[in-house]
Amino acid sequence: MTVTVITGANKGLGFETARRLIEQGHTVYVGARDARRGEEAARALGARPLLIDITDDQSVTAAAEAVRAEAGHVDVLINNAGIAGPASPTGELTAADLQQVYDTNVFGAVRTVRAFLPLLEVANSPAIVNVSSGLGSLAINADPAAYTAILPAWAPLLAYNSSKAALNMLTVLYAQKYTQIRLTAVDPGFTATDLNGHQGTQSVEEGAAVITAAATAGPDAPTGTFLGASGPVPW
Repeated sequence: MTVTVITGANKGLGFETARRLIEQGHTVYVGARDARRGEEAARALGARPLLIDITDDQSVTAAAEAVRAEAGHVDVLINNAGIAGPASPTGELTAADLQQVYDTNVFGAVRTVRAFLPLLEVANSPAIVNVSSGLGSLAINADPAAYTAILPAWAPLLAYNSSKAALNMLTVLYAQKYTQIRLTAVDPGFTATDLNGHQGTQSVEEGAAVITAAATAGPDAPTGTFLGASGPVPW
């Protein structure tokens, strides 16, 4: 069986991605930091609940152990959980503001990769999908007007944008180190979710498409890439 773990999967893009992968035959662990919400989502999807708070080392370790005990391996790890953080002007943000965002968007991914790596390494053609954003592209942030076709909405969000840029770098460096694991950073686009107060211009069905595609791309797909719905996104 194809075992997939998705963090932050009790709603939004994670939930829709889980639904699609279950339709394709995956056994999906719906990661959630709230046990009740995770169990409700899992029941609705026909998935397995997984209690995991990616900001807590012990929680992530326990989640990996639970999956190891039940499934023995993980074929796909989708680092989907993330927060937007404050939208205050750049000069008003503090180090503590950025630390809160990084603890989820960056360090959370490090925690999950480290904990689940032994389960990925024993799988056939394993994959890690990091749900990033076009807002994390250095090229786009340097000249947002030049990339309107790729990124219909841009904002100078110091905490969020820089955290996704860091997640992109993690994708590249993990891909270089673990060549047997296919790593992909994806930009789901400006999707209407709780993350942006449902102001996004596309549905979760549209946004989840590129996440699902990256999760099911197969062993011959390239690694260390940054993809959006219309193709490669500039780093």
